[in-house]
Amino acid sequence: MLTAVPEHESALRERRCIATGAILPEEKLVRFVVGPDGDIVPDIDAKLPGRGLWLSADRHLMTRPALKNDFAKAARAKVSVAPDLAAHVEHLIVARMLSDLGLARRAGLLSVGFDNVVRALGTRNPPSVLIEAADAAADGKRKLEAAARGLKIETIGTLKRAELGLALGRENVVHAALRPGALADRLKLNSARLAALRAQPCSTENESTE
Repeated sequence: MLTAVPEHESALRERRCIATGAILPEEKLVRFVVGPDGDIVPDIDAKLPGRGLWLSADRHLMTRPALKNDFAKAARAKVSVAPDLAAHVEHLIVARMLSDLGLARRAGLLSVGFDNVVRALGTRNPPSVLIEAADAAADGKRKLEAAARGLKIETIGTLKRAELGLALGRENVVHAALRPGALADRLKLNSARLAALRAQPCSTENESTE
């Protein structure tokens, strides 16, 4: 079992969901802005200019008929909302995660493959994130959890084998591990959002003491 680690600073900030009014950490929300033509534009990295409109990373909310009114009220302007907004947001989040994994691999921060992950867990500077394919076998997951016992580490399992393979340029990627840093923090944040959109657990957290 695995333990929670502090989220990136941006994930600790809280915003109000325009649909529910709930005050939530940014990792549970997605930022949108109004484009020049009144289109609602997802801003996954929260860097686009303009007033941010925050919506829970929830597929049901992103597909509800009243969403356009929610955005218009929050923006105090007429807006246009794409009918496939939820799918588009999911695509953008996956693209960001795959891009970050690719950057981590090129920077030498990522260990790929079961044996390499086990070796990384035994180093003085172990990874802070274990990446498990969403369709990985349970046996491999259990073995890596055992190898990570006693470490402060978080496991994410929102990406599929094909998606991991696309990011890392190889087939059948099931296990990987990422060292601490900004890329690891952003990957965890976006994994939480993706998990909410795909309605699956985003991580397992626990602390084991031996």
